Amino acid sequence: MNRGKVVGGVDIGGTKTAVVLSTSPPNILRRLAFPTEPANGPGQTVQQIIAGLRSALSECAFDAGDLKSIGVSCGSPLDSTKGIIQAPPNLPTWVNVPITTILEEEFRVPCFLENDANAGALAEYWFGAGRGCRSMVFLTNGTGLGAGLILDGRLYSGVTNAAGEIGHVRLSRSGPVGYHKAGSVEGWASGGGMAQVAEREVRAALQRGERTGLMDGSGSDLPAFTAQRVWELAQRGDAVAERIVGISAKRLGEAMAILVDVLNPGRIVLGGLALRMGEALLGPARKVVQREALGDSARACSIVPAELHEQIGDVAALCVALNAEGKR
Repeated sequence: MNRGKVVGGVDIGGTKTAVVLSTSPPNILRRLAFPTEPANGPGQTVQQIIAGLRSALSECAFDAGDLKSIGVSCGSPLDSTKGIIQAPPNLPTWVNVPITTILEEEFRVPCFLENDANAGALAEYWFGAGRGCRSMVFLTNGTGLGAGLILDGRLYSGVTNAAGEIGHVRLSRSGPVGYHKAGSVEGWASGGGMAQVAEREVRAALQRGERTGLMDGSGSDLPAFTAQRVWELAQRGDAVAERIVGISAKRLGEAMAILVDVLNPGRIVLGGLALRMGEALLGPARKVVQREALGDSARACSIVPAELHEQIGDVAALCVALNAEGKR
């Protein structure tokens, strides 16, 4: 047996939760995933996490005594010091869930909790697009938008562990809502924000008599827009969808220009929408950064998609444990 050599990772999302095992991150020995179903509360999913870790250990010919530590990655808000999940927007029923205490009592090993932006930053810094860069920013850029900050080779969390909440920064006095704030970065540039931009732009297009596939088969009522649907139509040359992507890209660029001016990073790494939309999103955003940020700072900062792609959540959870143990 490799006693104390196995690291466990738990990636909790609003749609799915995954548990992984590794003896040499970022390599994954075993991965099990299941729906989170937040409407049912945390109890069922927490039990599935415990059962999943035990099953994965068994399938890899380990037992609980071989487990060294567990890292948990989850959306904010949360208290990483106390290990408590505090009802993030994608998990509204997870009110003050002491996830690290639960797992520590179950497995008798240290367990650590970190928000998904910070966890993703660690993963990309050690194993992805941030390698070789002393200061970098990782943007989640998914349903929501947050940042993980690696400054001078260390994860920077801030006084209250809330550093990096660029999604809460207001870009305009009015506009799409994110982080309960109209005109915020998350409202304009996240996946959920792009859906709101789509509603505004489609209404305006209809008033101009402009046609768009975003209204196909929907009758007179506006459908429920998604960033995925916008992107599908933009790829087909739908002018309204292309305009929506362009608006979100511009606002994303404005947010990154702020980060460049304030933090002077060598690299900004983006997950989520950037992985799917690539240069259609990043190209216009880079132009805004070059125009808005200080010249030398902008030229010194590369803006790239995450390298870990869809594996980032799994690796990020493992990195939470590695970072807490000081193993990197």
